[in-house]
Amino acid sequence: MRVPLSWLREYVDLPVTESGRDVQAKLVSVGLEVETVERTGAGLKGPLVVGQVLTIEELEGFKKPIRFCTVDVGTANGTGEPQEIVCGARNFSVGDKVVVVLPGAVLPGDFAIAARKTYGKTSHGMICSTDELGMGDDGTHGIIVLPPEYEPGTDAIELLELVDEVLDIAVTPDRGYCLSMRGVARETAIAYGLPLRDPALLDVPAPNAYGYPVKVSDPIGCGTFTARTVTGLQPEARSPIWMQRRLQKAGMRPVSLAVDVTNYVMLELGQPLHAYDRSRVQGPIGVRRAEQGEKLTTLDGVKRVLDAQDLVITDDRGPIGLAGVMGGADTEIADHAEEAGTTEVVIEAAHFDAIAIARTARRHKLSSEASKRFERGVDPQAASAAAQRTVDLLVLLAGGTAEAGVTEITAPSAPHTIAMPADHPDRVAGVAYGRETVVRRLQQVGCDVYGQDELIVTVPSWRPDLAEPNDLAEEVIRLEGYENLPSTLPTPPSGRGLTDRQRLHRRVGRALAGAGYVEALSYPFIGDAVLDQLGLEKDDARRRTVTLVNPLSDEEPALRTTLLPGLLGALRRNDGRGSHDLALFETGLVFRPTGEETKAVRLPVDRRPTDEEIAGLDAALPRQPRRAAVVLAGAREQAGWWGKGRPATWADSVEAARTIAREAGVELTVRADRHAPWHPGRCAALYVTVDGEETLFGHAGELHPRVVKELHLPERTCAMEVELDVLERAVDGALQAPRISTFPVATQDVALVVDAGVPADAVEKALCEGAGDLLESLRLFDVFTGEQIGEGKKSLAYALRFRAADRTLTVDEASAARDSAVALAAGRTGAVLRGA
Repeated sequence: MRVPLSWLREYVDLPVTESGRDVQAKLVSVGLEVETVERTGAGLKGPLVVGQVLTIEELEGFKKPIRFCTVDVGTANGTGEPQEIVCGARNFSVGDKVVVVLPGAVLPGDFAIAARKTYGKTSHGMICSTDELGMGDDGTHGIIVLPPEYEPGTDAIELLELVDEVLDIAVTPDRGYCLSMRGVARETAIAYGLPLRDPALLDVPAPNAYGYPVKVSDPIGCGTFTARTVTGLQPEARSPIWMQRRLQKAGMRPVSLAVDVTNYVMLELGQPLHAYDRSRVQGPIGVRRAEQGEKLTTLDGVKRVLDAQDLVITDDRGPIGLAGVMGGADTEIADHAEEAGTTEVVIEAAHFDAIAIARTARRHKLSSEASKRFERGVDPQAASAAAQRTVDLLVLLAGGTAEAGVTEITAPSAPHTIAMPADHPDRVAGVAYGRETVVRRLQQVGCDVYGQDELIVTVPSWRPDLAEPNDLAEEVIRLEGYENLPSTLPTPPSGRGLTDRQRLHRRVGRALAGAGYVEALSYPFIGDAVLDQLGLEKDDARRRTVTLVNPLSDEEPALRTTLLPGLLGALRRNDGRGSHDLALFETGLVFRPTGEETKAVRLPVDRRPTDEEIAGLDAALPRQPRRAAVVLAGAREQAGWWGKGRPATWADSVEAARTIAREAGVELTVRADRHAPWHPGRCAALYVTVDGEETLFGHAGELHPRVVKELHLPERTCAMEVELDVLERAVDGALQAPRISTFPVATQDVALVVDAGVPADAVEKALCEGAGDLLESLRLFDVFTGEQIGEGKKSLAYALRFRAADRTLTVDEASAARDSAVALAAGRTGAVLRGA
């Protein structure tokens, strides 16, 4: 809600010295979120005056039309002579009144005006448009043409109210009454402790039988409908400048007098209105639910197919408007520029059900100023006052005549009352306000309060959000000042903290960050296109997705089944912006439906769901395992004085998996595999032991070149993805800290020749088992192939470290352990000691 300060002062006598920043601070203190304070006309300096166009000479020989004008600016130029000005606009004629800025003036944006030679003429100033003065859109996209009653030389800065301050307030859904000057003025009056001049306090005639006929078939959807008629409107009448400027400052575009008046009253009182051209309405106006499949062309020119739940306004032909959202084109107010403008209008001021309007607006993806207010709650008792205010303005500004007939259909309703202990706000806030303060604050809000220890509070009609005692307590607390509440840190109960699962997830994230990976969080949505680019087979489990009913993007309508698309997208964007050496990681949930999920039931909101209902909802959810993934590209180690550096390879992605496994104290088994989207010759399957059985943990390696090309990734991009839930099941009790021996280590190196197809992992397992308890660690430090070894063979060189916890090992003991390890490796894998 944009609130011009000059308009706000009409309802509250603010001190003259109060600036927009001061008012902002006051409104924030009572709970309104004032996002910005805009100073319109900042830096503007005159002379800026009204001028009358005397002559127009068309200049020829230029690429675009240029006009040389003489303009009467009165005595504003100091001479009284016509001012010569060059202008390219064409939406004005001789005799029109325009806005002229003279040499020496400064326009917004520090644009200084001086006489200058252009197009072979000297231009002494400029004829201004709304954009050049920072006024906003007036629909003309050209020069400002003023009404004829203003004299040349009149100060246009004051006339156009160019200097002002506008507060931009973010209105939360529960404070719908603040989508009006009336509501904001009420909060301002409370904040300053000043009286409010309520613009809704008008003398309204009683309803009678002579008003325009209206039939409401759905009193639940439409609780109040007021209709008034104004005849004899002057079709050529235009909105006065003051009204146009207030609409522009509030963020709305002036259209025509009748439309501008309804928009102005909506901004003033918060009651949306609609004006129908009475000559285009056939028969009585009705309010009902639409018939399934009915059609309506709304004011935006879109032909809409209606739903049976839509609330519509009708005449004898059928729907003529979407109630509370947008009117229909068939009864649109004719513009004064048309051959026959509107001379008779029927004013609609109604109160519609908030839920019905919200659902209709979302169903048709049609959010309007009216629907925003209705779905947040509109004062049902303001309809008659808003209709009267509209009638008064049309009579005043368009020379119309208000017909005596007044139609008002109102469904029976009673004021909402709430019983509340007088000390309830004290107990909620932990502050002793006292009964007098509670009663005073509630009365300022507009409540009627009775009682002593037990208060009976009647809620004002414009506050539908006040439904229970806690709502009333909140009103007292916010008006007394949130900043005055004591800050007390809660004392947590002992013996609680992170679960083992949470600790493991945090350790994994810290370990990857410590290894040089940067965490990247991505949206959990994917589409079929990226699954095709990853090269997944049609029967791949990752293609079974959960599709959203209302996705953020039609291109990504499903929940992700793998973390790789989001991470690879982040890698591609960073690479495209010049960061070529990348190592990213992410941990998060993926969604893997099994096909056995049941249909979700809608849980009740008027009570706590039963355990069976909650279990039924859980059964409808897909499996949601937590995963970790990394992607790498470019250099893994940078070149410098310390060395040549090296590029990231598939081995780095495998090492990332080992890093994760070490955090859980789990041994990782690595085997060659073929699994999309990895390169078939550089893909590793990762296994851990769960309950004595090897279980697939994830995959790592270099991506397939086709995938790299499809996704526009850097060459040799590598990736790893593992399932942390599997890792958690592989954890065997608490992690055991290593026992540090004070005795020296004995190192033995062995080089074993095996067939090229024998996995190094199998050789390592045999060496470890054969070496026994004395083996502290084993490391593969060299792989060699060549003629010396023989065709189809490879040499694996290992460094074995032996250490005893209670003594220094002898050479014989270390050699015996090494020989035992080699013997077992020879028996299991056919390994032969190199050089033997």
